[in-house]
Amino acid sequence: MAGHFEATPGGGAAVALDEVEISILRSLAVQLLELIGPGETPADGEDPLAALFAEGPSKPPSDPALARLFPDAYGGPDELTESDGKSEEELRELSAEFRRFTETDLRSRKRDDALAVVRTLDALTPVADGGAVLTLTAGECRSWLGSLNDLRLTIGTRLEVSDEDEGEDGSLYRLPDSDPRKPMVMAYLWLGALQETLVETLMP
Repeated sequence: MAGHFEATPGGGAAVALDEVEISILRSLAVQLLELIGPGETPADGEDPLAALFAEGPSKPPSDPALARLFPDAYGGPDELTESDGKSEEELRELSAEFRRFTETDLRSRKRDDALAVVRTLDALTPVADGGAVLTLTAGECRSWLGSLNDLRLTIGTRLEVSDEDEGEDGSLYRLPDSDPRKPMVMAYLWLGALQETLVETLMP
């Protein structure tokens, strides 16, 4: 179980984490929450149901990491091409409309996933060496999968990682220890391994 998730009865999963790994995961999840931002709370006297149907932004975020987490439905500015007889301008309008009605909900879901990571880590009972066994329910597994993916997208964007970099012979595996990116690259690869083994536990 050490270092990778294993399936548990009832559709859950478990992994043994040491004290440093727990601290890194929690810190990354908190940073992800800060990046996503706080949720919208209804003002005094405001109808909570009305807030649920409030429109979100129509333009993509300026932060590249947030833009990766909340991409345009029809590609970014450099990717728009005429499709199904629609012009580039029509595709931009459709993309803006899609973002207005989906980004707020998507942010809320990503925020909930990251909060689930923090809460499950905070609920751990440490053993003598400070480590613990993280045991997740089926629902918590889904939240962890979503958050692990969001963390990798965010870190990968900051590192400007490409598909070629991630291969077994890719540059990520050949960084010297003196490279300032090395700690974040190691975290990125480790998160990928956790994500992969968690996916495997959920496969029939």
